[in-house]
Amino acid sequence: MANAIDSSVLNSKSKSSPNSSITSQQPQPQHGTTKISMAQEILRILPTLLSAASVAVTVTNHQTVFIFSLRFEAHFYYSPSLKFFVAANSVVAAMSLLTLILNFLMKRQPSPKYYFFMLLHDIVMTVVLIGGCAAATSIGYVGQFGEEHVGWQPICDHVRKFCTTNLVSLLLSYFAFIAYFALTILSAYNSLFSSPKT
Repeated sequence: MANAIDSSVLNSKSKSSPNSSITSQQPQPQHGTTKISMAQEILRILPTLLSAASVAVTVTNHQTVFIFSLRFEAHFYYSPSLKFFVAANSVVAAMSLLTLILNFLMKRQPSPKYYFFMLLHDIVMTVVLIGGCAAATSIGYVGQFGEEHVGWQPICDHVRKFCTTNLVSLLLSYFAFIAYFALTILSAYNSLFSSPKT
């Protein structure tokens, strides 16, 4: 009788062992989520560096030339479009740095509201960047090719160094925009599928 009871207990344990092994294997870390988090970390660092570099290049860029004995100075401060470009990249660089710090502090205790905030932040920064890039591109085009219909003459033939340096700054800002655009897509994915369930 005792042997029968022992065998029934062993059989019940052996039957329950697959279920227990399945339940023990369920809470495994998701490698896909980890890769997305790493990609987001990298994509948050890139716009910070690129936007800051773009601001530094534009602010320090100036050239002075003499045209028909007249002194002509090219500087970003003389163009409202370039001033907006510098302001947009400055805001993006500062907010990206703050977001990196916030992301580091909230990394261990994320919430659905946090994911939504990050998505909203990334969308706003993307729009600000493309606005600044569009403004700098338009004034750069006029400086390079002029506008005959309104009588604006191209000036890049006279201040070629200034225009070339501005082009480098503009490319840096466009790369920052591409990084933020990709980050917005990842943030949307993370907000929809990777937020913790309550």
